[in-house]
Amino acid sequence: MTGTEQGLFLGSSAALGQASWFPHRHQQARTPKPGDHFTLLIENNGPGGFYTEIARTVVLGKASNELIDGFESMKEAQAHTLSLLKPGTACAEIAQSHDAYMRARGLPPELRLYAHGQGYDLVERPLIRADETMTLDEHMNLAVHPGYETPSIFAVICDNYFVEAAGPSACLHNTPKQVFELA
Repeated sequence: MTGTEQGLFLGSSAALGQASWFPHRHQQARTPKPGDHFTLLIENNGPGGFYTEIARTVVLGKASNELIDGFESMKEAQAHTLSLLKPGTACAEIAQSHDAYMRARGLPPELRLYAHGQGYDLVERPLIRADETMTLDEHMNLAVHPGYETPSIFAVICDNYFVEAAGPSACLHNTPKQVFELA
């Protein structure tokens, strides 16, 4: 049997030049138009009940350089975090390193929970934030989703990885890490 028992789809559209962040469900009534962009976050559990999530940005036309640059900067921030995912690493140290990475590039530190464990629940410990007391263990499933918002863009990426002895596994899905432009 395949499929999902439960999950969330969060997303919104906006005209290019306006941020398309993850609003509450009652704020998701805008109809996308040609030239708009939208950010989609899919958080579902699959066969066996384990959660994973993915987020990408889609443009109904041509993406702006600002939007592509923002996405690429979050892809690089995700790669920085992935370089730290090894058994025994303190989650608080990863969070502090991520914030230092962001500040060094003129980007804001995280105000959200930008990486966390997943299993039978959507969000499980360990939490990658400054007050987390746990360290990483081998085979943990982590969602890693750095992001930031300005008045004109919401830049985010989200993917799942297992913590393995030598570092993170390959991404748990095959979706390209890019802004999708649809004609």
